[in-house]
Amino acid sequence: MTFTNRRLRLRAVLQGDACVHPGSVFDPLSARIAEDLGFEVGMFAGSIASLTVLGAPDIVVLTLSEFADQIRRITRAGALPLLVDADHGYGNALSVMRTVQELESAGVAAMTIEDTLLPRPYGDGRPALLSREEGLGKMRAALAARGDQATVIVGRTSALAISGAEDAVARAKLYSEAGVDALFFTGVTEAAQLQAIRAVTSLPLIIGGSDADFGGRGAMAALGVRIALQGHQPFMAAVRAVHETLKALRDGAAPATLANQPTPALMKQLTREADYAAAIRAFMGG
Repeated sequence: MTFTNRRLRLRAVLQGDACVHPGSVFDPLSARIAEDLGFEVGMFAGSIASLTVLGAPDIVVLTLSEFADQIRRITRAGALPLLVDADHGYGNALSVMRTVQELESAGVAAMTIEDTLLPRPYGDGRPALLSREEGLGKMRAALAARGDQATVIVGRTSALAISGAEDAVARAKLYSEAGVDALFFTGVTEAAQLQAIRAVTSLPLIIGGSDADFGGRGAMAALGVRIALQGHQPFMAAVRAVHETLKALRDGAAPATLANQPTPALMKQLTREADYAAAIRAFMGG
């Protein structure tokens, strides 16, 4: 499946009338698991990228090239449409253009560009936003840079949590008028906030960073939400599993006694062993 086809599949989700939860993925095998389980969309977050690639917290020390390299490993492992968190675009508006070009060539279906002031400047470190004008410039730059018009550009803002509902609504209107394909909001705490946003834009919404479910997927869909993040538990569960397994082995446990090991059949499925075996028979005389 071509990258354009994946992007069109994600656009179909955004243009539909249902709300879906994406599968949080971080490497080729996790993406294949999500795809095999039927997730419509995969999500590769900036925080999880930092943990996966660097073992570092989410403080924007990951580089664009490191991020793009991991995305390539994910997208070539299957056909799951991938939504990625491109943070602030790794710099100013010109850097945003480079980010779009690199991530598009890496195979993403959609990327979020946010208006948070990143990386952290000198000072007290409290979260802050770019001016609306600079945020708008980044959104326009992202749209201008894409080579495939099917690539989804998502305008992302944390204004609800940082500067309040009035600013969030104003940014939603501004970024919508710029032509982004969807809007991503973090810090949503109540349905009224989504209703206020819907009053100024008809764009599909993506939400993250909220413990509220707003009445479930049906209710969120009625509020215009098409993708609702649930967090990134798969990576956290993998960290715990590796830690517990290594600790058990270090403490003297016999390998045969370890719990939660995948079956050989599952490993064959996820590594696509049958496909490799077929290629060996066809091309190597085996």
